[in-house]
Amino acid sequence: MRNVFGKIVELADLSPLFQDDMTILFGGFGGVGTPPGLVDFILESGWQDLTLIGNDAGFPEIGIGKLVTAKRAKKMIVSHIGSNPNAGNQMHEQSLDIEFSPQGILMERIRAGGYGIPAILSDIAVDHPAVNMGKQTLSIDGEDYLIERCLRGDVSIVYAKAVDEYGNCIYDKSARNTNPIIATASDVTIVEAEEIVSLGELDPEQIVTPGVHVDYIVKSKGVNWKWAWERT
Repeated sequence: MRNVFGKIVELADLSPLFQDDMTILFGGFGGVGTPPGLVDFILESGWQDLTLIGNDAGFPEIGIGKLVTAKRAKKMIVSHIGSNPNAGNQMHEQSLDIEFSPQGILMERIRAGGYGIPAILSDIAVDHPAVNMGKQTLSIDGEDYLIERCLRGDVSIVYAKAVDEYGNCIYDKSARNTNPIIATASDVTIVEAEEIVSLGELDPEQIVTPGVHVDYIVKSKGVNWKWAWERT
């Protein structure tokens, strides 16, 4: 495989991009679509006090849930944590700060971060102080809206079925989920791919994430989703 764009790297080459107390955006839905090799790399490298932003807390030993179980996160911004009891326990112990955001609003906040929009407006829970948590509001034509600030990360980690050497990505069925939005919203985007191909081998009509959003590519060793779910 050529590497004319310099994006294809080994996991060890990524170490300078990570540090304690950083913000990581992660793709995936219940673990499916979360890059397993990158999660293991972060886990094994020992970084901690992380802020993790994505759809959910995964499962105890699946997806981003591995980092939660190992108590590497200090905060999560997610739509739910119900599939990972470790996240719930840490929240009640006040060792993990959880900011809940409705799933659609969460993705829109991340999309806004990727597009350079500082905030979006939402009328969800605008009249419920216990839910809106004192967020700023704005009135337009007599209607009140919550100001939902955009979300960005230091690094986004993404899982793709195939990627070419420039970083153009295609995804496998439901593993596509949040990955295309996550890929746009950090200073650095890393794609873990099942297959890396030469430029021009992917059908342009199937490309979802353009390579302009991708900084680094690593080859995945893959994951047996059926085995992982049965373990849980």
